Amino acid sequence: MSSFTHLDDSNNPSMVDVGDKATTRRTARAQAIVVLGAAIMDKLEDNDIQTKKGPVFQTAILAGIMAAKQTSNLIPLCHPLALEKVGVDITVNTAREVVITCTARLTGKTGVEMEALTGASVAALTIYDMCKAFSHDIVIREVRLLEKTGGKSDYKKG
Repeated sequence: MSSFTHLDDSNNPSMVDVGDKATTRRTARAQAIVVLGAAIMDKLEDNDIQTKKGPVFQTAILAGIMAAKQTSNLIPLCHPLALEKVGVDITVNTAREVVITCTARLTGKTGVEMEALTGASVAALTIYDMCKAFSHDIVIREVRLLEKTGGKSDYKKG
Protein backbone atom coordinates (compact mmCIF):
# COMPACT_ATOMS: atom_id res chain seq x y z
CA MET A 1 0.00 0.00 0.00
CA SER A 2 1.23 3.46 -0.89
CA SER A 3 2.05 5.96 1.86
CA PHE A 4 0.17 8.59 -0.17
CA THR A 5 -3.48 8.63 0.83
CA HIS A 6 -4.68 9.52 -2.66
CA LEU A 7 -3.10 6.51 -4.39
CA ASP A 8 -4.61 3.04 -4.40
CA ASP A 9 -2.71 -0.25 -4.11
CA SER A 10 -1.85 -0.02 -7.83
CA ASN A 11 -0.53 3.54 -7.44
CA ASN A 12 -3.50 5.00 -9.33
CA PRO A 13 -5.19 8.21 -8.17
CA SER A 14 -8.01 7.46 -5.77
CA MET A 15 -10.39 9.44 -3.63
CA VAL A 16 -9.87 8.60 0.04
CA ASP A 17 -12.63 6.44 1.52
CA VAL A 18 -13.86 8.35 4.57
CA GLY A 19 -16.82 6.05 5.20
CA ASP A 20 -15.41 4.55 8.40
CA LYS A 21 -14.05 7.80 9.82
CA ALA A 22 -15.65 9.41 12.83
CA THR A 23 -17.77 12.50 12.34
CA THR A 24 -16.14 15.36 14.21
CA ARG A 25 -16.18 19.15 14.18
CA ARG A 26 -13.34 20.18 11.90
CA THR A 27 -11.80 23.58 11.30
CA ALA A 28 -8.92 24.91 9.26
CA ARG A 29 -7.35 28.32 8.96
CA ALA A 30 -5.10 29.31 6.06
CA GLN A 31 -3.28 32.47 5.08
CA ALA A 32 -2.00 34.21 1.97
CA ILE A 33 0.05 37.40 1.86
CA VAL A 34 -0.17 39.86 -1.02
CA VAL A 35 2.54 42.46 -1.49
CA LEU A 36 1.06 45.27 -3.56
CA GLY A 37 3.80 47.86 -3.30
CA ALA A 38 3.65 51.50 -2.27
CA ALA A 39 1.93 52.81 -5.41
CA ILE A 40 -1.10 50.61 -4.80
CA MET A 41 -1.04 50.74 -1.00
CA ASP A 42 -1.12 54.53 -1.16
CA LYS A 43 -4.63 54.12 -2.58
CA LEU A 44 -5.77 52.40 0.65
CA GLU A 45 -8.60 54.39 2.18
CA ASP A 46 -11.09 53.32 4.87
CA ASN A 47 -9.53 49.82 4.98
CA ASP A 48 -10.07 49.11 1.28
CA ILE A 49 -8.83 50.08 -2.16
CA GLN A 50 -11.40 51.48 -4.57
CA THR A 51 -11.05 50.62 -8.25
CA LYS A 52 -13.26 50.89 -11.32
CA LYS A 53 -14.10 47.24 -10.68
CA GLY A 54 -15.26 48.05 -7.13
CA PRO A 55 -13.87 47.69 -3.61
CA VAL A 56 -10.90 45.33 -3.78
CA PHE A 57 -10.96 43.73 -0.33
CA GLN A 58 -14.75 43.34 -0.18
CA THR A 59 -14.73 41.65 -3.58
CA ALA A 60 -11.83 39.40 -2.54
CA ILE A 61 -13.73 38.31 0.58
CA LEU A 62 -16.68 37.22 -1.54
CA ALA A 63 -14.39 35.47 -4.04
CA GLY A 64 -12.61 33.59 -1.24
CA ILE A 65 -15.87 32.36 0.26
CA MET A 66 -17.20 31.30 -3.14
CA ALA A 67 -13.93 29.50 -3.96
CA ALA A 68 -13.88 27.57 -0.68
CA LYS A 69 -17.37 26.29 -1.49
CA GLN A 70 -16.14 25.09 -4.92
CA THR A 71 -12.94 23.35 -3.81
CA SER A 72 -14.02 19.87 -4.84
CA ASN A 73 -14.69 21.18 -8.36
CA LEU A 74 -11.16 22.60 -8.57
CA ILE A 75 -9.03 19.93 -6.90
CA PRO A 76 -9.75 16.51 -8.38
CA LEU A 77 -9.64 14.23 -5.31
CA CYS A 78 -11.26 16.54 -2.75
CA HIS A 79 -14.58 15.45 -1.33
CA PRO A 80 -17.57 17.73 -1.89
CA LEU A 81 -18.30 19.14 1.55
CA ALA A 82 -21.29 20.72 3.23
CA LEU A 83 -19.39 23.61 4.78
CA GLU A 84 -21.04 25.15 7.81
CA LYS A 85 -18.94 28.32 7.87
CA VAL A 86 -16.38 30.05 5.71
CA GLY A 87 -14.91 33.37 6.71
CA VAL A 88 -12.32 35.53 4.99
CA ASP A 89 -10.56 38.31 6.86
CA ILE A 90 -8.30 40.84 5.16
CA THR A 91 -5.97 43.13 7.08
CA VAL A 92 -2.90 45.22 6.35
CA ASN A 93 0.09 44.47 8.58
CA THR A 94 2.77 46.89 9.76
CA ALA A 95 4.92 46.08 6.69
CA ARG A 96 1.99 47.29 4.54
CA GLU A 97 1.33 43.77 3.24
CA VAL A 98 -2.20 42.49 2.72
CA VAL A 99 -2.82 39.48 4.97
CA ILE A 100 -5.71 37.22 4.00
CA THR A 101 -6.96 34.64 6.48
CA CYS A 102 -9.59 32.09 5.47
CA THR A 103 -11.30 29.89 8.04
CA ALA A 104 -13.48 26.92 7.07
CA ARG A 105 -15.57 24.78 9.40
CA LEU A 106 -17.87 21.77 9.24
CA THR A 107 -18.97 18.70 11.14
CA GLY A 108 -17.94 15.76 9.03
CA LYS A 109 -15.60 12.89 8.22
CA THR A 110 -12.88 14.79 6.40
CA GLY A 111 -10.93 17.96 6.98
CA VAL A 112 -11.34 21.40 5.47
CA GLU A 113 -7.70 22.38 4.92
CA MET A 114 -8.04 22.49 1.16
CA GLU A 115 -11.14 24.68 1.43
CA ALA A 116 -9.33 27.18 3.66
CA LEU A 117 -6.26 27.18 1.39
CA THR A 118 -8.41 27.59 -1.72
CA GLY A 119 -10.34 30.46 -0.17
CA ALA A 120 -7.16 32.32 0.81
CA SER A 121 -5.57 31.68 -2.59
CA VAL A 122 -8.52 32.87 -4.66
CA ALA A 123 -8.97 35.94 -2.46
CA ALA A 124 -5.30 36.76 -3.15
CA LEU A 125 -5.75 36.19 -6.88
CA THR A 126 -8.79 38.47 -6.84
CA ILE A 127 -6.75 41.24 -5.24
CA TYR A 128 -4.12 40.75 -7.95
CA ASP A 129 -6.75 40.90 -10.69
CA MET A 130 -8.36 44.04 -9.34
CA CYS A 131 -5.05 45.87 -8.77
CA LYS A 132 -3.08 44.85 -11.86
CA ALA A 133 -4.22 47.99 -13.73
CA PHE A 134 -2.15 49.99 -11.22
CA SER A 135 0.95 47.77 -11.36
CA HIS A 136 2.04 44.23 -12.19
CA ASP A 137 4.64 44.34 -9.40
CA ILE A 138 2.34 42.33 -7.14
CA VAL A 139 3.58 39.27 -5.28
CA ILE A 140 1.40 36.59 -3.73
CA ARG A 141 3.39 34.65 -1.15
CA GLU A 142 3.17 32.40 1.85
CA VAL A 143 -0.03 30.59 1.06
CA ARG A 144 -0.03 28.18 3.98
CA LEU A 145 -2.06 26.31 6.50
CA LEU A 146 -2.00 27.99 9.91
CA GLU A 147 -3.99 25.42 11.85
CA LYS A 148 -6.44 22.56 11.65
CA THR A 149 -8.46 20.77 14.29
CA GLY A 150 -10.87 17.88 14.58
CA GLY A 151 -9.28 15.07 12.60
CA LYS A 152 -6.85 12.31 13.43
CA SER A 153 -4.35 14.95 14.53
CA ASP A 154 -4.44 18.69 15.10
CA TYR A 155 -1.92 21.09 13.61
CA LYS A 156 -0.89 24.59 14.54
CA LYS A 157 1.91 26.46 12.81
CA GLY A 158 4.65 27.00 15.35
